[in-house]
Amino acid sequence: MARTATEERVKRLKSHLERENPPLAEVVEQFQELDTVARKLGFMSADDSYATHISWWPVVAVLGTFSAGKSTFLNEYLGQTLQRTGNQAVDDKFTVICYGSDDEPRQLPGMALDSDPRLPFYRISDAIESDAAGEGKRIDSYMQLKTCNAEVLRGKILIDSPGFDADKQRDATLLITDHIIGLSDLVLVFFDARHPEPGAMTDTLEHLVANTINRQDSDKFLYILNQIDNTAREDNPEEVVAAWQRAMAQSGLTAGRFYRIYSEQAASPIADSQVHERLRTKRDEDLAEIKSRFQQMDVNRAYRVTGLLEHSGTHLRDVLIPELIKARRTWFNRARWVNGVVFVLILIAFVYWSLSSELWDGFIFTPLTGFPPLVQLVVVGVLIAGAILLYSRLRHMAGRSVLRKLKREAHEEREGRAGDDRKRLVMAFQKNLDAWWPSFSSRHPVGWTGRTQRKLDSLIAGADILVQKFNDRFTRPSGRSDEDR
Repeated sequence: MARTATEERVKRLKSHLERENPPLAEVVEQFQELDTVARKLGFMSADDSYATHISWWPVVAVLGTFSAGKSTFLNEYLGQTLQRTGNQAVDDKFTVICYGSDDEPRQLPGMALDSDPRLPFYRISDAIESDAAGEGKRIDSYMQLKTCNAEVLRGKILIDSPGFDADKQRDATLLITDHIIGLSDLVLVFFDARHPEPGAMTDTLEHLVANTINRQDSDKFLYILNQIDNTAREDNPEEVVAAWQRAMAQSGLTAGRFYRIYSEQAASPIADSQVHERLRTKRDEDLAEIKSRFQQMDVNRAYRVTGLLEHSGTHLRDVLIPELIKARRTWFNRARWVNGVVFVLILIAFVYWSLSSELWDGFIFTPLTGFPPLVQLVVVGVLIAGAILLYSRLRHMAGRSVLRKLKREAHEEREGRAGDDRKRLVMAFQKNLDAWWPSFSSRHPVGWTGRTQRKLDSLIAGADILVQKFNDRFTRPSGRSDEDR
């Protein structure tokens, strides 16, 4: 069987990881097997894959308001001027920054990201198009890819965002922001200390802070009050920091660290040497901790990807399949009710007609008595076939009514995991509705056999085995070296 374009991309991804990160190549195999299970059940199309919904390299997202110093921070981290800086919204695109071997940086269009499953934003144009018709074709106006020959970039990806409150295409910006928050290992949220009125940033705080309250990975958020050197001229510099901390708390911040930094090169002169030393010491401590989190990403990414494998399998088994069974049960109950009403009405009408026409002689239906037995058998067979056909048509009509309801729910819940679940449920239910051999058990959707269930359980359990392999690679509980083991 010919491979689809997505399967070919995943194959190339696996080959690439076998060279650069062998343990993750084994995780790709597990994702491919999970794809097979999901496709068999109808939850995934042939041109889709779980492996394309995650980033296989550690990702750092840099978000925040415009002029908060995001680009300056990135330029200093990379050791070269890659991103434009300024007090206005100078970059109005999401910029994915990857390592490149060329001495000179290269800038590539958004299509380079939209078509490569190894990178963030793979097929993001489809999501943009579904949210705003016509915008998916303008992918280059939303994002770009830049390469940079900086050693700190090896094995990781940085994403610089446009100013959160600077982009005119706000809906698409929020959609992309949510997307990168989900796939990132670290999310740096920058705020500008030169604007000490956090109340003016209510919308930004609500989206970037309050929405993290229920996230299991909320510890990956680092909240950074940048350009803190400007508070040196305040009567009470610490009050600026306290005001931001209060605003964060009021927005629902329950996790994540709060940092205070500034750029030494772009800093305003600080006349008071004691204040200068205090700010610089705090900045150095916070920058060291941020860079330490960067260094831990390689290990964290391996565990995070494996965790996504287990989560995807568990979600399929414990959420999507029960939802499909529930939808099938609704379908079957509705079909039984419709068929019951229709056949009872037909029976009542037939009995009334036959009795009023005196077509019964005792228990014998007299219109058939004058025909040979074979003809009578054929007539009965035709009636039975007609009843079966009518039953099937009514059953299909009941299923179509359930499908319409599922599609309405999918349209109403278009964003996030809930929206994705609704779309997958519609696909799976459609496969059940179109099955050439009807199933008469609501608890056994098409493809959900004992073998499939055992396979899914095995994949979920296999994630724990992969974690143990990572433990063997990264830890030495016994204290012995590889040569001793």
